[in-house]
Amino acid sequence: MIEVNELQDVSVLQLRHGRANALDVELCRELLEFFEKAGRGPARSVIMTSEGSIFSAGVDLLRVLTGESAYVRRLLPALHEMCETVFSFPHPLVAAINGHALAGGCIMACMADYRIMAKGSGRIGVPELSVGVPFPPAPLEIMRFVLPSQHLSKIMIGGASYEAGEAREFGLVDEVVTPEELLEQALGAAHRLGAIHPATFSLTKSQLRAPALERMRAGLAEVQQLAEEIWATPEAMQRIRAHVDRTIGARKK
Repeated sequence: MIEVNELQDVSVLQLRHGRANALDVELCRELLEFFEKAGRGPARSVIMTSEGSIFSAGVDLLRVLTGESAYVRRLLPALHEMCETVFSFPHPLVAAINGHALAGGCIMACMADYRIMAKGSGRIGVPELSVGVPFPPAPLEIMRFVLPSQHLSKIMIGGASYEAGEAREFGLVDEVVTPEELLEQALGAAHRLGAIHPATFSLTKSQLRAPALERMRAGLAEVQQLAEEIWATPEAMQRIRAHVDRTIGARKK
């Protein structure tokens, strides 16, 4: 599901989970285990990228449709725990976005301290509302933390996806490079952040992210339950099915 290589004193985590690197319970747990272990170890920068042409297409909606409400009630807590752990990772994290980063894939990229996207490689955005399902608290707070206030509602409610240049204008990514430059530039960013004194970096990062983490945790019981109930209803399954059918139909054209 993931492969980790050491490159120039940086851990490069590559998602290798099917064609779309879709988020399911198992991938969430794999990422959780890696970042928990890496967070307890010596300070090292991490680059998160993926195999193939898709960074991540987000939650595996086909798996949701197959598993229905029972699976949703396993998935959303696993997703929340993974998001909270990666977002609070104390060491530098760079996202090297090599392709489409949609819905949960965009959330994953936005958990990083610095985001670099390859131009012409894909689009990035959060189409949850256009699918017809609400944001659980952790993903919503991550996007609130990352996006400038003047763009927050447009991107969250509009459900659009953006090419790399547009994404940089809106604050979804920090830097746009050619696909050939992506890993080299990500390594440069990882080394720059890694050169900061580890305790100083960790303390500053935790202070910056503390309000978002507090809101995630404070709203978990009530909002998570509401989100699960909405995600798990037959009506939600119908909306997800319609979105999947539209997406498959668009790919066939």
